[in-house]
Amino acid sequence: MTHKKKKFRLGLLPKVIIAIALGILCSLFFPVWAAKAIATFNSLFSNFLGFIIPLLILGLVAPGIAEMGKGAGKLLLITVLLAYVSTVIAGYFSYFTCELTYPAILVKDPGFALTSLSDSTGIKPFFTVDMPPVFGVMSALILAFVLGLGAAYSKSVTMTKVLEEFRDIINLIIKNVIIPVLPFFIFGIFLILSMEGQVSSVLKLFLKVILVIFAMHIVWLVLQFIVAGAISRKNPFRCLWNMLPAYVTALGTQSSAATIPVTLAQTRKNGVDHGVSSFTVPLCATIHLAGSTLKIVACAFAIMYMMGLPTGIGLYTGFIFMLGITMVAAPGVPGGAIMAALAILESILGFDATLQALMIALYITMDSFGTACNVTGDGAISLIVDKIYSNRNKRAE
Repeated sequence: MTHKKKKFRLGLLPKVIIAIALGILCSLFFPVWAAKAIATFNSLFSNFLGFIIPLLILGLVAPGIAEMGKGAGKLLLITVLLAYVSTVIAGYFSYFTCELTYPAILVKDPGFALTSLSDSTGIKPFFTVDMPPVFGVMSALILAFVLGLGAAYSKSVTMTKVLEEFRDIINLIIKNVIIPVLPFFIFGIFLILSMEGQVSSVLKLFLKVILVIFAMHIVWLVLQFIVAGAISRKNPFRCLWNMLPAYVTALGTQSSAATIPVTLAQTRKNGVDHGVSSFTVPLCATIHLAGSTLKIVACAFAIMYMMGLPTGIGLYTGFIFMLGITMVAAPGVPGGAIMAALAILESILGFDATLQALMIALYITMDSFGTACNVTGDGAISLIVDKIYSNRNKRAE
């Protein structure tokens, strides 16, 4: 009897770390012509990202909204509302924490004002190819809402099927094109930053922001379970402790979907009804990305603060509310949340391709911690929904 050897596959996080290290190392001996070749590749890929982002938003958001219309009953609306409110509050928690802590640990650096690779004063690509998008980001968002809501309310099976198949195509592009190429793109970013003497500022930013985000994740989970414990009248710290296996599993898998069986078991260990947990856990694995939202806001704030750009509450209010909606569309692959957020990073915060690449690198460095925070928080949402469900049943009796 023969056993097939499992192929060793390097995860996205190790690939990104290796890409950053190689980019810095290669900057010590790469000739200018080789760096220009890398810059040409990065220019082509960044233009492709600009083309695909509106299609990505349309392909992910529209079917997500259409599928929400399939659900029935108040329980769906309650769960979706709780997940959205949790995500938005997490965004504000991150914003105000960053506003308080970043001035003490980060220094505004005019040299950190990174420009796009095509505009770099040092290393320019050999050539560029324009890839104008079919429509703008805001047009894609509006079209996604129109098509998604239209399919949901009309109960159009054909339109829903078309949107789902279009989503499958977009997910294939993310999984087989964008995600595999990202490490090479990030390698190019750090190669050029190093050759232009800007990499030290970036690495200092990474280390400090990662520490702040990790601390925020822990505090946020404690706050979530204190609220859930108060509503469900259960010991919040015992409930949080029971969710620890789900947290650890998510650290390893980097996937909310892959962690569902463990999350489900631990949620039921907290006394949540089997029917309620079977409904809320898989749903929240898709729509409740509070940890990811917290991290995206913190990373974006750090980059903008270092560059001396405006970080006012008015600007970030629009960003956080749109981010909460966009997170519903995040594909279930490592780094999926940041891919879904690229459009509003560009349209609301003005991030160009280089800043988007830095966001991706910084985000993915802590991707597993964001996923762990997401799935653990699903247990808190389930506790609240279970309490509402049991109260409604008591009134019905």
